[in-house]
Amino acid sequence: MPKNRSARKVIHLMEKLVLWLIVIATIYAIGEEIYIVAINRTVSVGDLLLMFIYLEVLAMVHFFFESGKVPVRMPLYIAIVALARYLILDMKNMDDWRIITVSVAGLILAVTVFIIRIGHIKFPYPKMGEADD
Repeated sequence: MPKNRSARKVIHLMEKLVLWLIVIATIYAIGEEIYIVAINRTVSVGDLLLMFIYLEVLAMVHFFFESGKVPVRMPLYIAIVALARYLILDMKNMDDWRIITVSVAGLILAVTVFIIRIGHIKFPYPKMGEADD
């Protein structure tokens, strides 16, 4: 089936292109954040958390380049850090219910990561070549 094979090749090339665009955009965003920190001559917890989010995005892209898979946990980690950053930066402007809601959302994400991790330990993925495709 040459059409199927060529379609897969095009999709694979598009994946690589988009991944490289994500890497370039993330590196640009990191550079922009470092520039802002240098201009302001101060580093806040929000700045550090934002750079940590960028680092997680790069790690996720790296993992995808190496394995061809994106583990569900990585975007969840990014979401948890993003919620923590949101709380830290905007807590003064939030009412009590919004703070509780964002905190509960972070807790739900953390519990989800824990459940997924337990699932991977109790029910590991089959090794390459063992899976029935």
